[in-house]
Amino acid sequence: MQTNETRRHSLAALAAGAVGVVFGDIGTSPLYAMKETLGTHGMQPEADAVLGVLSLIFWALIMVVSLKYVTFVMRADNKGEGGIMALMALAQRSMVGSPRARWVLAAIGIFGASLFYGDGVITPAMSVLSAVEGLEIAAPGLDAYIIPICVVIILVLFGIQRHGTHLVGRAFAPVMIIWFIVLAVLGGRQIMAHPQVLYALNPMYAVEFFQTHGRGAFIALGGVVLALTGAEALYADMGHFGKRSIRLSWFFFVLPALLINYFGQGALLLHDQTAIENPFYRLVPESLLYPMVVLSSMAALIASQAVISGAFSMTREAMQLGYSPRMAVKHTSHQMSGQIFLPWINRLLLVLVLLAVVGFRSSNNLGAAYGIAVTGTMTMTTMLALVVARKRWNWSWPAVIATGVIFLIVDFAFFGANALKIAHGGWFPLVLGVVIFTMMTTWRRGRDLVVREIKQSGLALAPFIENIGEHPPLRVPGTAVFLTANQNSVPHAMLHNLKHNKVLHERNVMLTVDVLETPVADNDERLDIIDMGGGFYGLQVRFGFAEDPNIPLALQRCSAKGLGFDLMDTTFFLSRETIVADVRRPGMALWRDKLFAFMARNALPATAFFQIPGNRLIELGAQVEI
Repeated sequence: MQTNETRRHSLAALAAGAVGVVFGDIGTSPLYAMKETLGTHGMQPEADAVLGVLSLIFWALIMVVSLKYVTFVMRADNKGEGGIMALMALAQRSMVGSPRARWVLAAIGIFGASLFYGDGVITPAMSVLSAVEGLEIAAPGLDAYIIPICVVIILVLFGIQRHGTHLVGRAFAPVMIIWFIVLAVLGGRQIMAHPQVLYALNPMYAVEFFQTHGRGAFIALGGVVLALTGAEALYADMGHFGKRSIRLSWFFFVLPALLINYFGQGALLLHDQTAIENPFYRLVPESLLYPMVVLSSMAALIASQAVISGAFSMTREAMQLGYSPRMAVKHTSHQMSGQIFLPWINRLLLVLVLLAVVGFRSSNNLGAAYGIAVTGTMTMTTMLALVVARKRWNWSWPAVIATGVIFLIVDFAFFGANALKIAHGGWFPLVLGVVIFTMMTTWRRGRDLVVREIKQSGLALAPFIENIGEHPPLRVPGTAVFLTANQNSVPHAMLHNLKHNKVLHERNVMLTVDVLETPVADNDERLDIIDMGGGFYGLQVRFGFAEDPNIPLALQRCSAKGLGFDLMDTTFFLSRETIVADVRRPGMALWRDKLFAFMARNALPATAFFQIPGNRLIELGAQVEI
């Protein structure tokens, strides 16, 4: 039993770990947020503009991160798991009797997840570029080497992914703790020299900023949102560190350090407007510029790592929930199940991040693309969380409407400000998000059509078993396991086996795998076994969307329910469908049929995904027209 002191030590350790992993993205925002907000779009860093932007940043961090995410959204945990896919599954569970509402919630969640991938491309590029651009201040003659250095750092970053985050994970917390302390020290020096900057805590400076600058102030919101990047990670990583540790580290360490640094940059600009070229690095004493570039690069690496790991986790959840083709998932740690590596996603992100760095070439240019994906995901998260508040927490309609109005006005304001940047680079994450959204919805719809075709063309199982009893074929020793999507029809593989080999096994098990809308399946819902008579059994195995489906392990658990398996005497039969696009059939457009067929051909085989041993497997082909 844990003592109070042990619990305190455990909470402190989790809080320190959260500083290293969860807050990397939002923690590196001071590298570029003030510069992008006040240094572009013709905005001059005059006193009223500086105080207005600082007031906007302060209240945005309070409203969006502290109130919305840390206080409100983090309550919506799916058995401890967070992130927009987990939130989507939680909201859908509240709409069991309404297929149309479930479809709308799925569309919201998938689009938010698609935009998250856009964030996963831009965050590494933006963070690394902003960190290395400190060389422009330390040694202006090295400008030409910024892009090559960034390319090398990104290649190293994605190259180490196959070895797992545990290699660099030990350094995460110490480096980020030092980073936030340095942020506070650098900002604190300037605040002490120019304390009048603290007037910006008054929200009236933000109001006056809009009154005096009009459209320019609205455009500036597109830069202010850069101070919020990484807020989604607070929710997505909740399952690894828990609510209390994340809230503790945010309110008592990370938030104060960020605010002190932002206000320190503002104090510097009140004193020296020319510092707008790079206010973060202008805070640093000249003798410490090179060490600061190194520390900033390490912090950017950690920030990028957190987003990449989030993309891996989200992809696995999408696969389990049926929105992504199966891919190889490699575990990189024996202690933490969440540390996974997806080679295909890693290669795709690497190519896209390099294209972003080489194509945009500077953090200023990339800043135009940054924000649209973040604000889009934030808006989708708010919508899903409001559904959970109404349906699962039983909030009254007035409370839901009031909360929704407050948060959605802020979300839409940020999204609208960033929408103005679409022509200047914001199209990049939007196009990427639309492509991913199309692929995910096509895969889900295609799988539904395949299952429908299989069900329609299958023979009813009960009469088949009765007929087998009246006209028994040759039965051979052992157990045959047939993977099927429909427990009430005869699997195609069984019909082929009986037709060509003229035999049936002594025991025949119809196995269906279901993925639940919860992260981990409870023990009492893991297995269902039905004795159909005549040596036929129906077996349903259920996994959570955060689990790796392991069929052999699930079969070993069946002995406790009276159906034992000797895997050396068990043969698995599987129908591998060849998808044929047919314009005459109702369903999807022909181009989507062909896209689905292409993804199906390149998906990881179900046998590997379910960890079925190849030497116990017989695959039989089947052609399915959609």
